[in-house]
Amino acid sequence: MKKISKLTGQLLMLIIALVLVNLLSERFSWRFDFTEGRIYTLSDATKDILKSLDEPVTITAYFTKGSQPEIEKVRKDFLDMLTEYANLSDGLLNFEFVNPNKDEQGEQEAMQAGIQPLMLNVREKDQVKQQRVFLGAKLAMGDRQELIPVIQPGAAMEYALSSAIKKLAVIDKPKVGFVQGHGEPGLNAMVQANEQLSVLYATEAVNLSQSENPLNSFETLVIVAPTDSFPDNELQQLDQFLQQGGNLLIAHNHVEADLQSMQGSLNKSNLSSWLAQKGLMLDNNFVVDASAGTVGVRQQSGFMTFTRQIPFHFWPQITKFEDSPATKGLNQVVLQFASSIQFRGDTSAVFIPLVKTSEKSGTIAAPTFINLNKEWTNADFPLEGQTIAALLRGVNGNQQASIVLFSDGDFAVNGEGQQMQQLPADNVSLFVNAVDFLSDDTGLIDLRTKEITSRPLEALEDGQRNLLKWLNFLLPILLVLIFGLIRFQYRRNQRIKRMEVGHV
Repeated sequence: MKKISKLTGQLLMLIIALVLVNLLSERFSWRFDFTEGRIYTLSDATKDILKSLDEPVTITAYFTKGSQPEIEKVRKDFLDMLTEYANLSDGLLNFEFVNPNKDEQGEQEAMQAGIQPLMLNVREKDQVKQQRVFLGAKLAMGDRQELIPVIQPGAAMEYALSSAIKKLAVIDKPKVGFVQGHGEPGLNAMVQANEQLSVLYATEAVNLSQSENPLNSFETLVIVAPTDSFPDNELQQLDQFLQQGGNLLIAHNHVEADLQSMQGSLNKSNLSSWLAQKGLMLDNNFVVDASAGTVGVRQQSGFMTFTRQIPFHFWPQITKFEDSPATKGLNQVVLQFASSIQFRGDTSAVFIPLVKTSEKSGTIAAPTFINLNKEWTNADFPLEGQTIAALLRGVNGNQQASIVLFSDGDFAVNGEGQQMQQLPADNVSLFVNAVDFLSDDTGLIDLRTKEITSRPLEALEDGQRNLLKWLNFLLPILLVLIFGLIRFQYRRNQRIKRMEVGHV
């Protein structure tokens, strides 16, 4: 009887402990994050955004409930994230979850809010059916609204949510000007970059010959891929902008290639000579790298024609970056037809490389013929760490003025019409991070690049790859064996103890 009473007391204590844990978990939340980039831990940028709120934010999450396990996991992750946000906002962030699929009226409400359903294939009883699934959220602050049409899992979820809140909170956005009039692509040809920049900035096209607004109203001026020369009076305007402490981001094709004729040549724009006056020397060469992006080459075998992907060494693929806010968190960027950058200027200015090629790289003098059938060897890559993007701080005698220079003008350009293409996420992040860095508003830099975008096993050395494979296979077995040995030894000790004289 005494033993039963003791067990009852222990069971009661366990139930009370579980109830207390549940009650505490509603008010407090803990998460242990052992990932390399701490992608499940809220960033300082998010915390700053939430602490700076001065108006309530209401978030309505439209999520289909009881769907596929993958959808349920995203729903739970988003709920956990919103709970953390609410705890950090001092009561200024409130949220609710709505299941639009409960009835037709719920679906109409979600679509009227701007959240469109996704059609997913669902397997039920050996049959594949299509299901309408909602995975979006509407944010409201006062009379302003923002939408997240689709909630992406992982760190992208935090970026989408924090940037949407920031977009609501910022009313008077600082301006970033995109210089036009010299063959530069328009803002509609830089869709991905412009979309991300619009979170924090008002982006405007600026024609230096017709500009009515003074340039000092812009935080940063951006010059992307000009093909024509700048008149002297416009270069003087840029000089004055720098002298007043302004900043420039320049993505310039000092060399260019015609893939129809396979000819590589020098760009005739005078922007290169203007940069040389600042000490930023763009060499007359094409940088090549053993680590490269790929192109599709059409080949014929008998009556068959097929496309084969081959490394195109004129497109350096960068996987290691210098320590800078503009490059932090990036995994892989591909630049096309870049040239090396040297600094030969005044020692009062500070030159900082941002992007370098791999330890197996080289240069080819321009002009040149681009031979797709060339057999590349290690002898073609005798150099290492060629600078293809750099920061120059302290320009034109003003220590506040900076220039970020990329020797590829097209790495963040989508193109227009049928030529429009989706760019790698890190290409866009590098461009936008550089603007953030120059504009002194870097709160979302770490958050934007927080998600791991590419970590292929093929990029690892053979030894590392084999180690990871065997570790994945053997570690669970080893843990089970260790647990079994510990349990066996514990029970053995218990048996020996019971056999001792005087044991009760």
